[in-house]
Amino acid sequence: MTEQPSTLYAKLLGETAAITWQELQPFFARGALLLVDGTQDLIEVAQAVALNDQEKVAAWLPGS
Repeated sequence: MTEQPSTLYAKLLGETAAITWQELQPFFARGALLLVDGTQDLIEVAQAVALNDQEKVAAWLPGS
């Protein structure tokens, strides 16, 4: 992604909403679902993933 972090953060924030498990199931079945700890900022995590910030994402993964 080439967007600036603050612009990307705002975009991700605008695209975030509560959804049902039925809507998440296809992503879970493909192995494309990440569980974000409730103490983390969901948008900050999404931004780190979108920007491929491997160091930051690795620090959040279990066993790191």
